[in-house]
Amino acid sequence: QVDLVESGGGSVQAGGSLTLSCAVSGATFNRYCVAWFRQAPGKEREALARIYTGTGTTYYSDSVKGRFTISQANANNTVYLQMNSLKPEDTAMYYCAALHSSLCSLKTTGAQYTDWGRGTQVTVSS
Repeated sequence: QVDLVESGGGSVQAGGSLTLSCAVSGATFNRYCVAWFRQAPGKEREALARIYTGTGTTYYSDSVKGRFTISQANANNTVYLQMNSLKPEDTAMYYCAALHSSLCSLKTTGAQYTDWGRGTQVTVSS
């Protein structure tokens, strides 16, 4: 089982930036794909970005491409989500999730991720 702990959320004004962290433990770090999701009240969970920790290959949803950057730090088994040009509609609970890389594909959905963190709240004010 992979343990995931998110941090870095908070309140920021529109146009600002935040960097979220997802600390990964309990498994070999470079054998997973790790993704960031968000869910706002009354809305469905939305996939944002994914990284294959073994290769560093990244994928982004169209809604955040160009504004958000996913990256990893192998030294401390952490995946980051750098968020720039934040908008009020980015307000949500942000979660990271992990799935063994052998099970990951472009078609992988949120429901297939086996391990999730508890989330960190991001609030963007106008």
